[in-house]
Amino acid sequence: MIKLFKVKEKQRELAESANGKPPVKKQSAGELRLHKDISELNLPKTCSISFPNGKDDLMNFEVTIRPDDGYYLAGTFIFSFQISPIYPHEAPKVKCKTKVYHPNIDLEGNVCLNILREDWKPVLNINTIIYGLYHLFTEPNHEDPLNHDAAAVLRDNPKMFESNVRRAMAGGYVGQTFFPRCI
Repeated sequence: MIKLFKVKEKQRELAESANGKPPVKKQSAGELRLHKDISELNLPKTCSISFPNGKDDLMNFEVTIRPDDGYYLAGTFIFSFQISPIYPHEAPKVKCKTKVYHPNIDLEGNVCLNILREDWKPVLNINTIIYGLYHLFTEPNHEDPLNHDAAAVLRDNPKMFESNVRRAMAGGYVGQTFFPRCI
């Protein structure tokens, strides 16, 4: 039995090599959608995106958030994004690379944001996630915490929470945990 797809693929490869150009790598549906999302980004002035592995690796990038309001004013927080080839049918994997005292971000950098978990829908995009992350810094949520200690302090004593955030951002200890400077 002749394998027509293999024959067609071989003919295409021969045609591409004959014109002197290397074969073009096909983009996955996830890469195409991500390219569209990135080209349509409308970030607040306090957020930026970078590609540490170069522009050829769109599936892994970093977002820097510098809140201009709230408890985290003047801090710099870096998030890594890993995008699946089946994006947007699977939410991106987002981690905070900056150690932060925050009720919705644990000390390992895991982020508690509903649109990254149960509320993810393919209609959402990278811009929506970045705005969601930014919102975590302007309105931390003690009702759905990953860092239960920080959430309890925010709920019970907001002045103490603000003091702890300032101490952590300046580079110091909060309880037994050391936080490197992020301002």
